[in-house]
Amino acid sequence: MNITSYSRQQIQEGLDKARERHEGVNDHIRLLFTPEEINEDNFERACDIYSRLDMSNYDTVVIVESYDEKLDKKLPMASNSFFETPLGKVPVNDYMRNEFCDEDDDFFIHDEAFTKNISLFQQLMFLQTLSDDFKALSVQIADPDPAIVKEIGYVLEEVLVSRSALLIFCCDLNNDRKSEFEKIVKMVESQNESGLMNYLNSGDSHIEGTTSFIAGIIVANKWKLDLHFLRGKYEDYSGSLLTGYADHQKVIFS
Repeated sequence: MNITSYSRQQIQEGLDKARERHEGVNDHIRLLFTPEEINEDNFERACDIYSRLDMSNYDTVVIVESYDEKLDKKLPMASNSFFETPLGKVPVNDYMRNEFCDEDDDFFIHDEAFTKNISLFQQLMFLQTLSDDFKALSVQIADPDPAIVKEIGYVLEEVLVSRSALLIFCCDLNNDRKSEFEKIVKMVESQNESGLMNYLNSGDSHIEGTTSFIAGIIVANKWKLDLHFLRGKYEDYSGSLLTGYADHQKVIFS
């Protein structure tokens, strides 16, 4: 059972509780790394990062996730005019969707990878609890080719660098993969992007949503953001070890 079965009150209570555990709202967050599936196992961890957001800082949220199968349309975006969850409707930023298509030939308005089970709807449940005044855009990566993954990272960075937009990258690394997580963190901290990309593209990693994670790292590096993955004092959390956020403040792997 995932978060789409939760009420607004349940989510709000989770967010309120999370705010009591950390320093509060962070106005400098530009992107999040979130679990692909948000459920009772990782709900607290997801509440932690979402509770740091002030949604008045963003007019659009772009949710990026990996698609398990390779498609001819490498970077599909749903054609919807709105996305609907049990908490209501969220309008799509059609202008930005068309801008992505104009920017690069691999972006398509295409529904083949769009289903009710994608992570988009689970992320929207948090966002709708926080705000009723934002637009959304769904981007799926339907080709594992490293060149395509780099391409989406560069396009996102270029189009959104001066926009009031929040980027959400959906990916998972199981909580029992701590040694792999430490390896990834070490490469991130040392800014060893080539080593990280080689490792993630080798097939040795146990990350689910690898292409989405790589795209997020590319954007964070391009924008010179500081990455914060939840660890240390959060060891009692379960769920994806990659849950975190990126901002313009000092690097802290908390």
